[in-house]
Amino acid sequence: MFKKRLSPKDTVEFRLNDLELEVFYNRPSKRERVIFRGLVAYNKVWRTGANEATTFETNQALKIGNDSLASGIYTLWTIPNKDFWQIIFNSKQYPWGVNDAMEAMRETEFDVINIDIPVEELHTVVEQFTIAFDNSTDNLSLTMAWDKVKIVIPLK
Repeated sequence: MFKKRLSPKDTVEFRLNDLELEVFYNRPSKRERVIFRGLVAYNKVWRTGANEATTFETNQALKIGNDSLASGIYTLWTIPNKDFWQIIFNSKQYPWGVNDAMEAMRETEFDVINIDIPVEELHTVVEQFTIAFDNSTDNLSLTMAWDKVKIVIPLK
């Protein structure tokens, strides 16, 4: 008998006119653990979720910061810190997020975009790691939130 996944799979989608975006990821829960500088180390590559590597798919070229991201499927990696996160779009697909030693499987030579995004402190705890698209102010962004931290990545 298989045990239920502790970090369920999820897919978030965004569609507007001809633009189609999709993120596939696994959603770990806080479960009273120390998340940042605990479960997720500072200054080390994180697979940005649990289990399989998180993927980001776009059917159109996007501008992220000053960089252009061509249409395609990317793996999404992060390097969390107290004040900012490094967000990394990598062109290689990986079967899993970490190796046997629990180290991120990302290969830097496939990095396409590497951008620093400031951390927003939240006043309430987000129990389960959440990735979402936000277009509420007509400025599209990809958001990530967990524990008391939120990251907002502008997409154009």
